[in-house]
Amino acid sequence: MSMFCHQCQETMKNKGCNMKQGMCGKSAEVANLQDLFIWVLKGISVWGYKAKEFGIYDNDAGFFIDKGLFATITNANFDREDFIGFIKKGIDVRDGLKDQFLNAYKQKNGTKFSSLVPECATWAPVDDEGLLTKADKGTGGWLEIENEDERSLKATILYGLKGMSAYAEHAYQIKKSCKEIFEFLMEALASLVDEDKSQEDLFSLVIKTGEMGVKTMALLDEANTTAYGTPEITQVNLGVGKNPGILITGHDLVDLEELLEQTKGKGVDVYTHSEMLPAHYYPKLKQHTHLFGNYGSAWWLQKEDMAKFNGPVLFTSNCLVPPKSEYKDKLFTTGAVGFAGLPHIPDRQEGGQKDFSRLIDMAKTCAPPQEIETGQITGGFGHSQVLSLADKVIEAVKSGAIKRFIVMAGCDGRHKTRDYYTKVAQKLPKDAVILTAGCAKYKYNKLDLGEIGGIPRVLDAGQCNDSYSLAVVAMELQKAFGLDDINDLPISFDIAWYEQKAVLVLLALLSLGVKGIRLGPTLPGFLSPGIANALVEKFDIKPITAPKEDIEAMMEGN
Repeated sequence: MSMFCHQCQETMKNKGCNMKQGMCGKSAEVANLQDLFIWVLKGISVWGYKAKEFGIYDNDAGFFIDKGLFATITNANFDREDFIGFIKKGIDVRDGLKDQFLNAYKQKNGTKFSSLVPECATWAPVDDEGLLTKADKGTGGWLEIENEDERSLKATILYGLKGMSAYAEHAYQIKKSCKEIFEFLMEALASLVDEDKSQEDLFSLVIKTGEMGVKTMALLDEANTTAYGTPEITQVNLGVGKNPGILITGHDLVDLEELLEQTKGKGVDVYTHSEMLPAHYYPKLKQHTHLFGNYGSAWWLQKEDMAKFNGPVLFTSNCLVPPKSEYKDKLFTTGAVGFAGLPHIPDRQEGGQKDFSRLIDMAKTCAPPQEIETGQITGGFGHSQVLSLADKVIEAVKSGAIKRFIVMAGCDGRHKTRDYYTKVAQKLPKDAVILTAGCAKYKYNKLDLGEIGGIPRVLDAGQCNDSYSLAVVAMELQKAFGLDDINDLPISFDIAWYEQKAVLVLLALLSLGVKGIRLGPTLPGFLSPGIANALVEKFDIKPITAPKEDIEAMMEGN
């Protein structure tokens, strides 16, 4: 069995992984099951989108689609059995929506529904063998779409939807209604199997996906700040204590909050890792004194970090790397994450919490973490904090103390050329300030780059979803300077991408009219030459080149 997957930045030869195992570590069988699962989600969406005409909305179906998309994000779920179960449940969800629509249609029109629907809206396996055979044939796979521009547009939309699903899932866990988002997921997925959609229609849907991405990130921002307070400028400890610890990684703040509550007074400290670092910026979370600090670095270095941590590790969202045997017995997954052989913490019941007692009991038997670094790191520069400094920032710009802001948000990764971002940070003129969010910051956030009039030269807004904060800052500065166009601001965008959440961030920026974005370390392999050229012509997207040349161009506003 072989696969074809081109959704991440590290895909083979920047074209697509087509062997027995992807660069991320997922098997060809899992990759093909994910394709089949996406195909089933499209079938659910066909009926959900049609049912909307009759005022039918099934929130459970919407959330199933959302969480299902999330599970297929790079480095989220590697478990074959999980996807077999997801596909079976998906067929039941689809058929339930189908029945609701057909009943409503017959009641209104007095006749049976007779229009043609795509196969994904009706197919069902006879048994597991039939299901696996369908997966092996690559049902829903990209290479079945012959026109490369159509294939490219549909991939861009789907990968944007995957990123959107992750942010919506986190907001949903904080009890935020995601009806508009869930309905859009159905509309967009149904459009991907609608043969009447032209390439122009699909290009418009790409931009609409970006627009809905802005709304989704705004919803998550509201959810996080409502639940945990407005992020504050905070110094985060990088060292370790004497107590045993639990390491939590990923993005889900609800999981962290519940873990903190359940470890209170137990003699166990909690450490954040990678994208969970910004949790320290939230007032309600950092009031827990046993939220001790941040341990390690970006997601791709977890094999080194987790081997030295000694205690159990909880994965709350994507960014899992197939683990080494030396620490595999201490890993736990929850939410959309899965890996064969790792214990999974079940979803919380309505009104309850997840049960983390297994991690706590294990932690008590472990040695404290091995110290790998010391010192502190400063973050918490979300839009509220930066805008509270607006007068100071504006004055620094007007006086020439700050000549330019460089947005270097996005993802980190293994690609050797990513040292470009470290070199850019080191070589930027002293009158340039870096705005960042996401794990891309680990390429430079521990460098001593100094300050400008008391303003740090690296302003970390938080997780990748907090790239929304950077857009808010840009839009507010546009108003403050009285500019008609956001592109007239002294801001350049030098974005690093790895997976599908970064794809959504990019589409969100494009929908806001941002032009001239540099994207690296490579342009997405799923972009055909025709679609890449169209994006260059419309939005002036550029590949990164060399640090010196790009810095010179950005400082000149090019």
